[in-house]
Amino acid sequence: MTILLDNETDISLGIEYEKIADKVINASLNYLDCPYECEVNVLLTDNSGIRKVNRQMRNIDSATDVLSFPSIEFNEPGDFSIVENDITSNFNSDTGELILGDIMISLEKVSEQAGAFGHSNKREYAFLIAHSMLHLAGYDHIDDEERLIMEEKQNDILDSIGYTRDC
Repeated sequence: MTILLDNETDISLGIEYEKIADKVINASLNYLDCPYECEVNVLLTDNSGIRKVNRQMRNIDSATDVLSFPSIEFNEPGDFSIVENDITSNFNSDTGELILGDIMISLEKVSEQAGAFGHSNKREYAFLIAHSMLHLAGYDHIDDEERLIMEEKQNDILDSIGYTRDC
């Protein structure tokens, strides 16, 4: 698996960004029974950086905590059989890895939300990665039913690696 993590800020939350990302991304892929080695890009930014992208991509002129940019359009969430239909577009020709997509996280929001929810920066950061990994696998939370499914899956992933609300 390849995780390309880039931090365009000088924000330090006192956590190991790469180690946590690796652990959560691997746990997410295992939970989803993804049969492929994958490539995921993670960009760490600040509120200004994520606001700019949110405005450009979603016409929402405000900072958000995380943005997900899936490379694959799933017919059914988590059904990786769809990727075989377009091997040229879905797999990195050099590594053979499935290209899942990009995750963008505001480190300022990580800190703000960790404080607001009463848990650690580590847990909030891990949560946002798990949440985004589900988006990269075709899950969404447009309605309450989908939201509840995603919440259960996020909690299962985080619980499996010890990133509970009290960590």
